Amino acid sequence: QVQLVESGGGLVQDGGSLRLSCAASGRAFSPAAMGWFRQAPGKEREFVAGIIWSTGSTYYADSVKGRSTISRVNAENTVYLQMNSLKPEDTAVYYCAARARYGGIRIQQGDDYDYWGQGTQVTVSS
Repeated sequence: QVQLVESGGGLVQDGGSLRLSCAASGRAFSPAAMGWFRQAPGKEREFVAGIIWSTGSTYYADSVKGRSTISRVNAENTVYLQMNSLKPEDTAVYYCAARARYGGIRIQQGDDYDYWGQGTQVTVSS
């Protein structure tokens, strides 16, 4: 059984920064990719950032590009999302996701991920 545990959310002022962490646990689990998604009240879940585990290739939503950095520590099966210059519109529950299957991933599609974390709240005050 694979578990994803997120941390690092909280309340921050407009223009502030946060770093989210997500640790994946599970015997012999090696993700093909990991990603961050978010869901604001009354809105659909949306892709934020993703990383291909083997190559380190990264992908970002236009809304966070240039303000956020996704990174990983392979040995710890941990992925991070550093978010800078946060805006009130970044307020949402942020979810970590992991894909176990290799090949053919559409990294921006939530349906392509196999495991999800419980979510961590990020609130940006104006």
